[in-house]
Order: sequence, then C-alpha cells, then structure tokens
Amino acid sequence: MNNQTEIRTRTKSGSVKGTSEKVTINKTQTFIGLIILIAMAAFASSQSAKNPKLGLFLITGLSIGYLMQRSRFGFAGGIRKLYVTGDSSLTKALMLLLTISLIMTAGLHFGSYLNGAQVAYKAIEGAKIIPGTQNVEPVSILATLGGLIFGIGMMLGGGCASGTLTDAGEGEGRALIVLFFFVTGSVWGAHDMAWWKTTFVYSWNTRVYLPDVFGYMGAIVISLLGFLGIYVFAKWYENKRKRENTLIPLEYEEWEKELEEPAEYKFFSKETYHKFFIKRWSFYTGAVLLSVMFEVILLSTGKSWGVTSTFAYWGAWIYQSIGLIDVSKWPYFAKEMKNINAGFMNDPGSMRNLGIIIGALISPLLAGHFSFKRGFKFKDIVFYAIGGIFMGYGARLSAGCNIGALYSGICNFSLSGWTFMVALTIGGIIGVNLVRKFNIAS
Repeated sequence: MNNQTEIRTRTKSGSVKGTSEKVTINKTQTFIGLIILIAMAAFASSQSAKNPKLGLFLITGLSIGYLMQRSRFGFAGGIRKLYVTGDSSLTKALMLLLTISLIMTAGLHFGSYLNGAQVAYKAIEGAKIIPGTQNVEPVSILATLGGLIFGIGMMLGGGCASGTLTDAGEGEGRALIVLFFFVTGSVWGAHDMAWWKTTFVYSWNTRVYLPDVFGYMGAIVISLLGFLGIYVFAKWYENKRKRENTLIPLEYEEWEKELEEPAEYKFFSKETYHKFFIKRWSFYTGAVLLSVMFEVILLSTGKSWGVTSTFAYWGAWIYQSIGLIDVSKWPYFAKEMKNINAGFMNDPGSMRNLGIIIGALISPLLAGHFSFKRGFKFKDIVFYAIGGIFMGYGARLSAGCNIGALYSGICNFSLSGWTFMVALTIGGIIGVNLVRKFNIAS
C-alpha cells in the first residue's frame, strides 16, 4: 500500500522485544500528526501573545499528553494492573515518580523557606508563598469520602483524571463518555460543596504540612520510607502471583517493540524514526519525564499540577450556555467568576487539559497507529457515566484527584495526600470488583 511502510522486529528475550513478524506504519497518519503538531505550535504562539500563561500551559499539556500516551503511564493502572494481573511494573514506576518529584520539590520548598516564604494556608497577606503548598489540604472525613468515591469511579470509567484526558486523545470512545460525565460530576460537586461545608464531615479537619512536624529532612525520610514500603509490597505481591501461576505479564504490541538493527546503521532511516516516535517507552521512562514536567509546572507557575478544578469550569460553561444553571450565585464560584466570564480560550487550566488531549492524539498519529476504539455496549455506557460522575463529584469533595490531591499533595508534603492515597486504593479495589461483577468493557 502506498501509504504504509513495512518494518521488521527482532527476536530477543523479554516482552518488550520484538519478533520477526511484519508491522506497518500508516504514513498518512504521521503526516496528519505532523500537521497537528505544527498547528499546536502556532496556536501556542498566538495564545502566548495574549497571555504568556496560556501558551505555557498549552505546551506543558502537550508534553504531558504525549509522554503519558507514549509510555502508557497512568495512576489508575498502578492499582488495577497490580490487583488484576499481579504485574507490579507500573506501581513501582509510580513510586519512582513520587520519589524524584518529592526530592526535587523538597529542595524548592526548603530554599523558599530560607528566603522567608511561608506555607500557603499560614501565610499572612502579602507574604511570599512556598510554591506548591497550595496543595496542603485538610485531612477530613469528607476528603477521605471523596477519595473513596473517586477510586470507585476511576475503575468504572477505566482511568483517572489525567488518564481520561489521555485516553480521549488516543481514540478511546469510552473516555469521551467518561469525560463528559466527569465534567458533569464536577459541577454537581461544586454546587453541593456549600452544604457539605456545614457538616461535621468537613468541619472535623486538620491541615498537616509534614516539615512542620518532622522538619524537612524528617519529612523526606518518612515519605521515602512510605514509597519503599509500597514498592516492597508490590514486588512481594508480584512474586506471590508468580508462585501461584496467576501472574499475567505485561506484553507490548508488535509495532511498539524494538526494531532489528541493520548491519550498517543510518541515522536518517526507518529504524531511527521507529526509535524516536514509535517504540514504546517503559513505565520508568514515563515516570522520569513526568517528574520533570511536574517540576516545570511548579517552577514556572509557583503552583503544583492539577486537573479537575478546571472540569468544574467546563461544566459551568456547558450548562450555563444551554440555560440549565447560573453559577454566579454559587459560593464555590464566588472567587472564580473572573475565570468563568473569561471563557475557555482564556483559561490557562483549560489550555493545559486541552494540550494533554491533543498531545495524546499526536503520539499515535506520529507512530502511524491511531485507531478509534468503540467496543462497548449500552450497559457499559451506563457504568462509564456513573464512573465519570463519581470521579467528578469525589474530586470536588477531596479538592483534587489523583493529580491534585494525591501526586501534588504527597510531593508537597501534605498528609492529606497520603490519606487520599489510602482512600483511593480502597475505592479502586471496590471498583475493580464491580467491573468484574458486571463485566464492564474497559
């Protein structure tokens, strides 16, 4: 075929190496991917002319979406893959991600502290803020409940917040359904927060910035010991599944595997293109690159990465535009009406989330292996909708998701990040069992 190029892979030990089977690249898709990439560069430039934040957020989003899709990196899989298959590779990579991010963030926090900056929730008006401490959220029954609900929804919907954006970009029809209801659940949760804040499940709370209790070195050591404990457990569980002969090892698609090296290597060749744009990255590569993007966001904006607060804006824009709601009187949006009135194109958070979707689209297009997946039934759609609503609502109760509440929380030394992780894991296990019970396509 004139729009496809054949390549061969080689036989080596290990699931990430190739076989001698032929695989093809759709060159039309690679051309489309290149056009979209150029268009996004032009769009980022035009957005930067209006507001530098818009271009910056779009570029970081594109990078995150690309690397998450290329490495198949995600937070939901850290629970699901381990529990269902016994394979611990993604869970261990997540611990590497947290380790690198926490150590780099610790240096930034400590340096800011020495220069007189204060933790966000303790800072007096006009004081410098330690970057990222905006994610030091209260530990409360409500936040824990939110994490539990989010974890259940994450498994019903087949992905976390960032994972849903990535899946939507790479052509998962399921994710588009989940994303719509994720947005719906977010605006629903935003509406109900005024009531929740009148109850004891919110009022019984405390904020804990770990360096205030253990000092910076103590907080680092305790956090790293926590990551090590999870790493050891994941490895022990994988070995247990091996002994029981129930381990399902990770397998890559043929086209993602390493190519046979020619006798005379040429830089401008199919082999080079495959290495740079097609060969699947390991989870560990994804962890290292995502930790870099985490720090880029923190250093360039003074705030940590978040995803789902923007979904509440999306819900407000969608449902206000059709006359169903008016958020101007909602307490949740009292300080956010400037962003709401500015609209989608002028919201930096929306640019980042859009970038994640487009970055995840560009990745399989450049690889020549994009496909739209829609293998689900009406019953599955119902569960995807429930999953999306659970994630959106749970994220508002806990003031964040797997990114804002867990990743950014833990790496900015908030105890709430650890309690959210526990609740998310329990909810995730419940969700996995529901997926099995109702045979939900994922």
